[in-house]
Amino acid sequence: MVKHTGRPGYLQIADDLRSQIRGGSLAPGSPLPSTAQLAERYDASLSVVKMAVGILRNEGLVIGQQGKGVFVRDVDEAAPAGDLAGEVADLRSAVQELSVRLAQVEEQLSTSTTRPAPRIR
Repeated sequence: MVKHTGRPGYLQIADDLRSQIRGGSLAPGSPLPSTAQLAERYDASLSVVKMAVGILRNEGLVIGQQGKGVFVRDVDEAAPAGDLAGEVADLRSAVQELSVRLAQVEEQLSTSTTRPAPRIR
């Protein structure tokens, strides 16, 4: 059940499922309960459960199979940590580039929006 701790419900659900996967309660290859079953188990909405499962997908812990469900990934199938570090480095580089571009746009806007006051006749 999702607790009212200030931490979003989808993160609480993702944490619980992650601990079950890492603890072996949900073994590699085993299916996760359906979204409806998880929603009932955690007393949460379907959208909250879908967000939690999405987090686990992004982490590479589970994989969805169209029409079959969501399954726990085998550790050997998960992306190696080196790839994750490379992705993080790429993201940092992209954020840095976007920060520079945003600063340029803000500077252009601040100089282009400075207009002389209209003359009153």
